[in-house]
Amino acid sequence: MTPSFRISGAGRLKQAKTARFSFDGQAYTGVDGDTLASALLANGVHLVGRSFKYHRPRGFLSAGAEEPNALVQIVRDDARKTPNVRATVQELYDGLTANSQNRWPSLAFDVGAVNDIASPLFSAGFYYKTFMWPKAAWKSLYEPKIRAAAGLGVSPDKPDPDHYGARYAHCEVLVLGGGAAGIAAALAAAETGVRVILADEQAEFGGSLRFEAGARIDGEDGFAWAQGAIAKLKAMDNVRLLTRTTAFGYYAQNFVGLVERVSDHLQNPGSDLPRERLWQVRAKRVVLATGAIERHMVFADNDRPGVMLASAARTYLNHYGVAVGRNVGVYTANDSAYAAAIDLKKAGVNIAAIVDLRDNPTGAAIDEARGLGIEINFGRAVVRAGGKLRVSSMTVQPKNGGGERTIPVDAILMSAGWTPSVHLFSQSRGKVAFNEETRRFVPGTYAQDCISVGACNGTDGLDATVDEAYAAGAKAAKEAGGKAGKGAKPKVDAGESWSRGMLGAAPGAGQGTTVKAFVDFQNDVTAKDIRQAVHEGMHSIEHVKRFTTNGMATDQGKTSNMHGLAIAAETLGKPIPQVGLTTFRAPYTPVTFGSIVGHARGALFDPTRKTAIHPWAAAQGAVFEDVGQWKRAWYFPRGAEDMHAAVDRECVTVRKTAGLFDASTLGKIEVVGPDAAKFMELLYTNPWEKLEPGRCRYGIMLREDGFIYDDGVVGRLAPDRFHVTTTTGGAPRVMHHMEDYLQTEFPHLNVWLTSITEQWAVIAVQGPKSRDIIAPLVEGIDMSDEALPHMSVREGRICGVPTRLFRMSFTGERGFEVNVPADYGQSVWEALWAEGQKHGACAYGTESMHVLRAEKGYIIVGQDTDGTVTPNDAALDWAVGKKKADFVGIRGLTRPDLVAKGRKQLVGLKTKDPKVVLEEGAQIVEDPGQAIPMKMIGHVTSSYWSENCGRSIALALVAGGRDRMGKTLYVPMPNGTIEVEVTGMVFFDEKGERLNG
Repeated sequence: MTPSFRISGAGRLKQAKTARFSFDGQAYTGVDGDTLASALLANGVHLVGRSFKYHRPRGFLSAGAEEPNALVQIVRDDARKTPNVRATVQELYDGLTANSQNRWPSLAFDVGAVNDIASPLFSAGFYYKTFMWPKAAWKSLYEPKIRAAAGLGVSPDKPDPDHYGARYAHCEVLVLGGGAAGIAAALAAAETGVRVILADEQAEFGGSLRFEAGARIDGEDGFAWAQGAIAKLKAMDNVRLLTRTTAFGYYAQNFVGLVERVSDHLQNPGSDLPRERLWQVRAKRVVLATGAIERHMVFADNDRPGVMLASAARTYLNHYGVAVGRNVGVYTANDSAYAAAIDLKKAGVNIAAIVDLRDNPTGAAIDEARGLGIEINFGRAVVRAGGKLRVSSMTVQPKNGGGERTIPVDAILMSAGWTPSVHLFSQSRGKVAFNEETRRFVPGTYAQDCISVGACNGTDGLDATVDEAYAAGAKAAKEAGGKAGKGAKPKVDAGESWSRGMLGAAPGAGQGTTVKAFVDFQNDVTAKDIRQAVHEGMHSIEHVKRFTTNGMATDQGKTSNMHGLAIAAETLGKPIPQVGLTTFRAPYTPVTFGSIVGHARGALFDPTRKTAIHPWAAAQGAVFEDVGQWKRAWYFPRGAEDMHAAVDRECVTVRKTAGLFDASTLGKIEVVGPDAAKFMELLYTNPWEKLEPGRCRYGIMLREDGFIYDDGVVGRLAPDRFHVTTTTGGAPRVMHHMEDYLQTEFPHLNVWLTSITEQWAVIAVQGPKSRDIIAPLVEGIDMSDEALPHMSVREGRICGVPTRLFRMSFTGERGFEVNVPADYGQSVWEALWAEGQKHGACAYGTESMHVLRAEKGYIIVGQDTDGTVTPNDAALDWAVGKKKADFVGIRGLTRPDLVAKGRKQLVGLKTKDPKVVLEEGAQIVEDPGQAIPMKMIGHVTSSYWSENCGRSIALALVAGGRDRMGKTLYVPMPNGTIEVEVTGMVFFDEKGERLNG
């Protein structure tokens, strides 16, 4: 089909190549540089979708990211079907295939349009009042139908074959928005030498200069100046330019999330290109130059295809060279629509009439329009748009009532004014302020190191915008460490400035009317819906939003929020600021799951971490288990051994001779600094000030509420240095816990925290022969019991590499933990293994480790504790410093509930039948004969078969456990009740004599 609305000589795509595409199976042609929207309009296509609730015909409202109507599905192949793509943003490429959504059987004939006829049944909040009777129909009828009707596009049903990139970046100045303001700010900042990132969501920088025909800067057309300035910035090494990049979220400490559309505009993207790239940027200063969004006029049937924003029509004409119609009407309440009418008239498009709600406006634009012979109607309103699948007329009436006149048109351009785009400013936790004079919300109180410039700051006029932005860019760079710039500020020779406009419903759609005057196009919210919400008691704008769904669609109310707010305020009889403003939440525009997830899917959904010794264990046939993100050797079967046989052999071997265990996954944190001991005193229950360098101590960390948070052995390497170990799963949260307190509660302490988990490989050598295995390989460390007693640490060398050698045990046997740099982990392990073989040692895995520690009554935080266990509950009172004045959790420990009698306490359990092994998590009762539901007094936390003890053993949390020693309790199970005896927690070597061999 030959494009019939492409105007020769207009726009900036004059020399572009032809691009073929299809929409709903119909073939069309466009040109390179088109968006899908401009290409369809060039072919005279306005009908592109159906509304969500009423299935009314919808066309293009805008030319940018604020588009609520033109959501389409882009199809590349069976696996690449992307729903809800804004046609105004999707760039055209040869072979593009697009389909409309939310219609059946076709776009022109949609049976769902019956909802429009039945609209009285679907008024605002209908879903809160219906589907309640008969009750049984909800599950079988209502819910299935509602779910089937929900949504707009159809989700892809095949795995996404594309990949997505991710980058982190730091800069001194981040400029968001690439219009005149953003470019001026970036120029000023870049000239100081600081690192600058300039990002814009469009394919080209320029912003509104794409359509402002009257703009001239530094003697050039505004858009030409923008391209020249961008070329200058591109040549600077300290500047990064990001087009097709949307800043979707502004988070704490000037952290901004951006998504770059890398290949959606390409016909055949290379396999090496990601589809999108997530940028996570930390900036010292942020300049917000996000512009303003034009508002539509709220009048009856303002949603007909062909009714659009005036700025959109200018963009399609002046940038893409496309006329949106041949006989165009204009409805406005401010001057900006006049510029659209003038540009179209000069391009040969007939302007049927301009209808201006204002009584007697004056200005150069009005004079020029009149000089071109355009009919202007002041003090009048468009009260209705005619047509169905395409607008065909506009009905005009004096705004205070009177006779109607119908004017034939094939497009209506409208403008109610401009709303500053304060979304990112609000996301930064800044507080907006309402300007009574201009009747708009603008940035007020700043919460972060950012500044708003240009239209998003409520600044009118191109000259004032460029001056403000250039000064802000220079100031931001200077505050971020930049030197004085030597560049010249851009000089604005001519520009456009527009008057204020209006908010709320226009005449003909005001109080007492029942017409469909749409406020929110995507969710079919009308002016009367807003009023109904207020009449039904919704007096908060947040309640109005939820009752009507105004501003809750994928466009997040970019064009509807202010109109809805004004209508609610009018109905309530309150000023707009008293009604409030809805919350702007991330993302600014929809973000794909792919860009957020990136590579973290499939096998990479959760990173798999492996220790330096993992290859050796795999080669030995180890069976692995997942512990957090780590792959840990679970057990080492020999021959035909099953897990139980392998674990029994490993446990016996460790206690008879020795065993080697890979403990590298344990969390390790270095606490360093002059105040390291003071910090440890505050974070742990134990005393640390008097712990001598070279000694270790078992430490307990609590939360503020007094419950156990983590535990581990801590070695003091020097007066100002501690080597802290944590549980494997607790390492990240303990590091965060420490850092949080250091920064927020104890910032006066001179301390540094460093995660060293992956720096050190850890080899636990446990058992009576452990010293004999290690000693031949160690240099510079006296291994005697006198020189290296239990709970000691020394630094020296093993196998010629540095080591931190801990004398400690998680088995109750003589034990050592050999820490070596991770790069040498496997070679040192192999050397120790060779020595171990001389003594009959074995390698053992996590299951044997659990059994061995349970035999000695050693707890595992997170297994034997559940977040409600205190040190006393776990029989660890001895680890709480009785003379300490303060530590995290000290006040929590004194709460009445935590010292009350009858609390669950950790105890041992022995089954009456020693061969029966309890299930972990099994509930414990005092009377098995009681009626169901039984009163449960505890549960099993750890349970194993112990070959060393010749019986089953278990640990359990039992109410008043220590007062029940020797008593019989019961564990009801599906196959019968199991009798257990309450015992102490130590099942092997109760006196602890084996710690020294």
